[in-house]
Amino acid sequence: MAITLDKPDRDEAINSLQRYFRTEMDQEIGNLQAGALLHYFLEDIAPLVYNIAIRQAQETLQSRVTELDIDCHEAPFSYWSKQNKRR
Repeated sequence: MAITLDKPDRDEAINSLQRYFRTEMDQEIGNLQAGALLHYFLEDIAPLVYNIAIRQAQETLQSRVTELDIDCHEAPFSYWSKQNKRR
């Protein structure tokens, strides 16, 4: 699954990469260079981050589903035991 950005997000990412190089590395890079670097990140590294995020989301959801059974469990045939406690 290819990770793509819409144009406004892509433009902002390119601007961010240019700012990073300017402030952190004392280098200027142009739009083409920043765009190529962004393309490389999205194609080569982003899938790793995406897969980790999906795995974490699955673990969180699985944990919540497990808790759902505990939180929502109601004992069957409890009418008489409740009646006996009232007396």
